[in-house]
Amino acid sequence: SVGADILDASGEIMDQLLADISQNIEGYYATIVALLPKLVVAFSLFFIILFISTRLKKFVTQKLSERMDDPLLARFLGRLVKIIGVVIAIIIMLRTIGLSDIAAGLFAGASFSAVLIGFAFKDIGENFLAGIMLAFNRPFRVGDTVELDGNKGSVLTLNMRTTHIKSPDGKDIYIPNANIVKNPVINYTIDGFL
Repeated sequence: SVGADILDASGEIMDQLLADISQNIEGYYATIVALLPKLVVAFSLFFIILFISTRLKKFVTQKLSERMDDPLLARFLGRLVKIIGVVIAIIIMLRTIGLSDIAAGLFAGASFSAVLIGFAFKDIGENFLAGIMLAFNRPFRVGDTVELDGNKGSVLTLNMRTTHIKSPDGKDIYIPNANIVKNPVINYTIDGFL
């Protein structure tokens, strides 16, 4: 009789366990079915925005390469456009699914990180932004003879952080872009007379 009671109790426990598992599976199934349209729309929007940002990256890179002498900077700015598009796509995807709090947290975290990185790499950021300004507002081109920050030479390249010139005596001089923006630029060959 004790053995039968133990078997009955274990059978009831197993039945209750199976019922709980079945109920949980049904609950998950109902949640997935209710969430499926949102997931389809969210992933569709993500891939559409990703496609658009990829095409925009190519377009921006091509147009900037035509206007700039520095293809490195054009490619970097194109990548920056794509990264911004991907971040926007992720935020829109999370909001569409219904995870607005996560999207807001992600955006706040990215903003806070950007501020911290900005303070940590202030000089690098300053030179980078000065490089972008120089790329669009060209006071000199590759091959021009210039005097930058007290150094005279021929311009070889404009990079993201520095401008590379070759002095008449053969020295390679790398001048931070921020110094070029802050100081007078003398271009001896821009008129074509020298």
